[in-house]
Amino acid sequence: MKPTTRKPVDYIDQAAIAKLVGDPQVSAQAMKGTISGYHRSSHKGSSVEFAEYREYSPGDDLKRLDWRVLGRTERFYLKEFEADTNLGCHFLLDSSASMNFGNEISKFEYGKKIVATLSYLFLQQGDAVGMDLSKVNSSITSSAKRNPAQLNAILQALLQATTGGNQNISSSIHQLAESSTMRSLIIIISDFFDDADAIKQAIHHCKNRKHQLVLFHLLDQQEENFNFNRPTRFVDLENGNSLVSDPQSVRDEYLDALKIHISSIQQGCVETQSSYHKITTHMSISDGLKTFATDPNFSR
Repeated sequence: MKPTTRKPVDYIDQAAIAKLVGDPQVSAQAMKGTISGYHRSSHKGSSVEFAEYREYSPGDDLKRLDWRVLGRTERFYLKEFEADTNLGCHFLLDSSASMNFGNEISKFEYGKKIVATLSYLFLQQGDAVGMDLSKVNSSITSSAKRNPAQLNAILQALLQATTGGNQNISSSIHQLAESSTMRSLIIIISDFFDDADAIKQAIHHCKNRKHQLVLFHLLDQQEENFNFNRPTRFVDLENGNSLVSDPQSVRDEYLDALKIHISSIQQGCVETQSSYHKITTHMSISDGLKTFATDPNFSR
């Protein structure tokens, strides 16, 4: 049988698009965009959502003058409304070697599908989208843009992207927090095999920079359940070290450590009002994104 060649567009999950495309992903946090859009702006402007009254200053638009208030108080006040804007969404895809692990599909390939699918959705609603890899000296990077050609640029970058090395995801988050000068939505797709305290510090860094953060924590079923039944050689994909062990003797200790690790990252998200979604890669992309679609940090 002739092997099939993957096309860039194959990374976009059609089932997930069918479920999410009619439901805009609107950030509950005020954003600073450049054009009118779905998202609440940090600036005041013109819309249907009343924000506050402001005393008149010479040069203000008299169309926004509240004549009823003038009649009652003989003072000039303007109505301020919430402005709507677009957002800048930036994806950070973990490309360290551990992301290459997976039974049916690797975490890296699964993460590529999340990036492609959500990029399509955000671009469809007029938002700017960009992408970075967490690999040291990676040449694959894309600043946030909203033009139609941006989707193809991201898909081509995903097609070329490979895993390798042991770059800490926390360092990449710090770098992205500093490089994103405008308040942005940052979506991180990773297995978060890094020190939990370092990850929490990076999450707080993003919050301090006024970014909204979404974490997709990808795990293979074997990593989540540790369902090995016989002595097994475990190989560290990032440094090549290996260890032969009896899984049954260390399963409980491993699962406890994993639970503590996840709980610590979740706590960092709670402290910063960031979003955390744990996904196992045996799930369909549509099911994996289901919790994101109902995320309270995104109004519908």
